[in-house]
Amino acid sequence: MVAVAGMTWRVATAEVARLDPALGVVVDRAGPARLRTKDPDGPFGALVRAIAYQQLAGKAAAAIHGRFRALIPGPLTPEAVLALPEDALRGAGLSAAKTASVRDLASKAAGGELVLATLHRLPDDEIVTRLSAVRGIGRWTAEMFLIFELRRLDVWPTGDLAVREGWRLAHGLDTPPTPSELQLLGEPLRPVRSVAAWYCWQAVHIARGQV
Repeated sequence: MVAVAGMTWRVATAEVARLDPALGVVVDRAGPARLRTKDPDGPFGALVRAIAYQQLAGKAAAAIHGRFRALIPGPLTPEAVLALPEDALRGAGLSAAKTASVRDLASKAAGGELVLATLHRLPDDEIVTRLSAVRGIGRWTAEMFLIFELRRLDVWPTGDLAVREGWRLAHGLDTPPTPSELQLLGEPLRPVRSVAAWYCWQAVHIARGQV
């Protein structure tokens, strides 16, 4: 097994293809993994964005997030968010629940209960635990933060419906595996399960003609 320390996503992709030939077919069709750019507002901004995007289609979420971001012309900081009245957040299109989540995140970050600047030093499970203490942030949101913001290589989001469907498509199964089944299926793919998850997503895009 390849050690994860210092491993690039390109090397990890080759390892996924070696460990799982079915996903290797997806790798050949989708090409190199392409992660979106890290959030320009840093970890705090990435989490605010994740909350805004929850359970919404991309364009609608992007519009709401854009209106929210326009409320703060300078750096997006917890203090700047807390200085905004709730009506302003609601006016940007955030629901009452998401407004409460964003404010709870800002409060915990500003008060030092959640130290975002040093979060990257912690192991994955500890990061999930700490982020899940914020209202509205569950395991899935924390896992997406680990993959796309912190670039962690061995995150396996078994609760993600698209990952489960992508696994089904790649491996020619009749039905998607359950989260517990997928957990076991992913064990041989340590320590590159984030990359495997990315190609599961691509399998869904390929099936929809989007790749």
